[in-house]
Amino acid sequence: MDILITEDLQAPAIDAVAGKFSVVREPSLWKDAAKLKAALAEARTVMVRNQTQLTADVLTAATKLIGIGRVGVGLDNIDLPTATQRGITVIAPLDANAVSVAELTLGLLLALARKIPQADRSTKAGGWDRRGCTGIELAGKTLAICGFGRIGKLVAKRAAVFGMRLVVFDPFVKPGDVTLAETDATLCTKLDDALAQADFVSTHSPLTSETKRMFNAQSFGAMKRGAFFVNTSRGGVVDESALLAALQSGQLAGAALDVRELEPPKERDALEAMENVILTPHVASFTVEAQARTFEAVCADLERLLRGEPTVNAVNALRHPQRNIPS
Repeated sequence: MDILITEDLQAPAIDAVAGKFSVVREPSLWKDAAKLKAALAEARTVMVRNQTQLTADVLTAATKLIGIGRVGVGLDNIDLPTATQRGITVIAPLDANAVSVAELTLGLLLALARKIPQADRSTKAGGWDRRGCTGIELAGKTLAICGFGRIGKLVAKRAAVFGMRLVVFDPFVKPGDVTLAETDATLCTKLDDALAQADFVSTHSPLTSETKRMFNAQSFGAMKRGAFFVNTSRGGVVDESALLAALQSGQLAGAALDVRELEPPKERDALEAMENVILTPHVASFTVEAQARTFEAVCADLERLLRGEPTVNAVNALRHPQRNIPS
């Protein structure tokens, strides 16, 4: 088969490429590691979102595989070093959903600051609790942005328009970064230094061995008492038990999470019961525009790869020539 789709992915771009190549859709295949491994052994390329785990073991058995199309930007479900070593091109359109994620981040900041969910629930229940729904302004408040890549920079530009003061933590960003100057943001060399200044914290860090649970009891303790926390990156960067404790103690005034450590959670938990916590089902990139851009970019690159042409959105530099590419 030319393209194996292992999750419930649907888009006009997929239908279009299916008219040119052999496409097999197995929307539940990601749930069964053994079946996934067997199916990938016969696939030339695979399209995934974030549920399919492409481990070293799975990729090593995929002897015909020349490409992985990731519908999104996170790569924590793909063993990138193994893919690179085996000459498998990993495609991820990193710019396709950045605007949508940045916009949801600002929406969550506003929802926390102005108690929009609480006001909605109260009013629909027949109340008119104006005093209880008194919020705060974003203007004049300090926002700590942790992770200053494409999305973090877009958040900074939008938050600056609201009159927020910006501090940034990202060990890969240099003091001369243009966006720092454009937004008058202060670069901090230590995470705790950024957190200590912040009224709001928003994280945009990828999930790696270094960032796993970087927001923990120590991190939440370093924040101002009464600060707000927003995560639209990856659930794994947060220790949810520590977050819950910080919310229950009042150390944090509220939190908004678009991502969770386990997605979806297996059962309801204490975070879901808290009035000052906003939970959304990993929808930061789920806008009509971002989804169209992402699927079109992935499908176009898989088609290029299958035709033996250079790709546009490859995120890895191959260590040896690609295999099984038609001449």
